[in-house]
Amino acid sequence: MGAARNSDCGATFRTESYAIAALEEAVRIALTNNEQLDLLTELELPLSLVLAQMEVQGVVVDTQALEKMKTDLQGRLDTLVADIHAAAGEPFNVNSPKQLGVVLFETLQLPVIKKTKTGYSTSVDVLEQLKDQHPIIELVMTYRTLVKLQSTYIEGLLKVTDQQTQKVHTRFNQTLTQTGRLSSVDPNLQNIPVRLEEGRRIRSVFKASQPGWKIYAADYSQIELRVLAHIAQDENLIAAFKADMDIHTKTAMDVFHVAAADVTSNMRRQAKAVNFGIVYGISDYGLSQNLGITRAEAQTFIDRYFESYPKVKSFMEDVVIETRQRGYVETILHRRRYIPEITSKNFNIRGFAERTAMNTPIQGSAADIIKEAMVLLAAELAVSNLAANLLLQVHDELIFEVAEGDLAQLDTLVKTVMANAVELDVPLKADSAFGESWYDAK
Repeated sequence: MGAARNSDCGATFRTESYAIAALEEAVRIALTNNEQLDLLTELELPLSLVLAQMEVQGVVVDTQALEKMKTDLQGRLDTLVADIHAAAGEPFNVNSPKQLGVVLFETLQLPVIKKTKTGYSTSVDVLEQLKDQHPIIELVMTYRTLVKLQSTYIEGLLKVTDQQTQKVHTRFNQTLTQTGRLSSVDPNLQNIPVRLEEGRRIRSVFKASQPGWKIYAADYSQIELRVLAHIAQDENLIAAFKADMDIHTKTAMDVFHVAAADVTSNMRRQAKAVNFGIVYGISDYGLSQNLGITRAEAQTFIDRYFESYPKVKSFMEDVVIETRQRGYVETILHRRRYIPEITSKNFNIRGFAERTAMNTPIQGSAADIIKEAMVLLAAELAVSNLAANLLLQVHDELIFEVAEGDLAQLDTLVKTVMANAVELDVPLKADSAFGESWYDAK
């Protein structure tokens, strides 16, 4: 029976192999017709080898520091629970959404935002709407963030760190996200929350594998806005980047009609929210929520932005029309994302699809660019005498370990390759830093 089962498995494997081989020519023709053959053969396949090397290499984790962090964080959580109980006026299980709902909406009489089948909703969006209503809300939101840090990242990292090598070996996915971005799992090192200092501190446990080596980090500066300038072909945005202006200051000057010297920190903060909000197709409501202003004020900001960068508005409008006609959008390297929901009769579904159509060419092209940089850098490192290894990729950032003596040479190489990975109508720019840990390098 065992031999028969093995024979059946072998036959199935051969059949599947033949089927895959038979599809090769058809796939090659389809990719050629879609201008995607180079995307596969010159980018994604070489990148798979680079990612395999990174996965095998792994990154060192200081487990002693992580254990101390776990103890310290538990102390902070205990204090937060006590503060939450004091704010509520009674003890309850903070981890229970049902008990929390009763405290918020019955004991404290806060306005009910949403109900579920089991009671009151205490989801993130509900708490966001209530955060100015009572001090307990901020405490609960902080508590939830720290609980996730403790369970998912601190305890999670301790579980997957190899006890002999003291390394974690994340796995990179090339085909999981629809924008083309890489993702990582087991553990996921791309979504460590950094809003709180406790989250940022987790990066301090990632260190170089050899004495005398440093962690070196390089990340693209405002790559999505640079891609937007290139794709939209907006002369004002292109000129600002070519002049190496601070783009948020430039937008503040345009939106508020002031000189550079008169741009305040708050103006720049609001301009930054507009810049990145535009990339994601933000609405006046979304911007008003982000900035804590009225919808009318938010709409004025958006209108003035489009007055300053008119071709950005044209791009946003045209890409929605084209996606509705073709059913997909493309990145600069012709990576496609099909968005059939863009013709939905449901307003909310259609609106989300339209925002996706606006953002995907930008975010997807940024992903293409850093992937290209990774392939080029791996090739350069392979033929160099540099004592350095590429460890991680986190969105627009590359993390290396490098011998201290080779740091300056690596810095020059990385910045040059990243700046020239893909030719755009605006300059690409990489910022860098180094330190004893990933945290120090940031």
